[in-house]
Amino acid sequence: MAGDDGTRAEPIPEIGAPPRRLRLGLGAVVVLVLAALAVTIGIGVWRGATTPTEQVASTTPSPGATVASGRIYVHVDGHVRVPGLYVLPAGSRVVDAIASAGGFAEKADRAAVNLARVVADGEQLVVPEKGVPPPAGAAPGGGGEGGAGAAGGAVDLNTADSAALEELPRIGPAIAQRIIEWREANGRFTAVEDLLAVPGIGDKMLESLRPHVRVG
Repeated sequence: MAGDDGTRAEPIPEIGAPPRRLRLGLGAVVVLVLAALAVTIGIGVWRGATTPTEQVASTTPSPGATVASGRIYVHVDGHVRVPGLYVLPAGSRVVDAIASAGGFAEKADRAAVNLARVVADGEQLVVPEKGVPPPAGAAPGGGGEGGAGAAGGAVDLNTADSAALEELPRIGPAIAQRIIEWREANGRFTAVEDLLAVPGIGDKMLESLRPHVRVG
């Protein structure tokens, strides 16, 4: 376009329109910010998914209170990667407790561990070394023998599964299940006499069971 004096006039740039290079720069910044935000969220989700339980350094839990709140305290020891005291959901099994402790250590006797057994509040779960029995008084990780302990073959009320309980005198599947349910709801048996709190067990049955059971 020619001006009045015959010279060619330059076009006037549009007011308020940022240069093309500047617009591209702002777009790149927005993309980087969104990418960083997505990475941050992804890390948070991953951490939550891989940390399902809580390890407790020092506490004095009340068995009744923890079970009532849907949580139990289990001391995982022996040949696991991270031994310690862990908080688990009530009804958790040995596999959950071992997973919370980082899994089996290299020398763990995996065949001695019953991963399907339900763990009880206040239990010490010991994963033995291959060829080495667990310490006396500690619940073996397996319970493969139905929770029978070394004390004259007596069944430990705190670790026995349904099959072991049903081998006791006058105990059938229904009462065996009630014993397990009572244990899950109230925590560990502290004395053989606690069996009287289980529906269907009276004084006579308790006396017949007393020589065959123990509290570990």
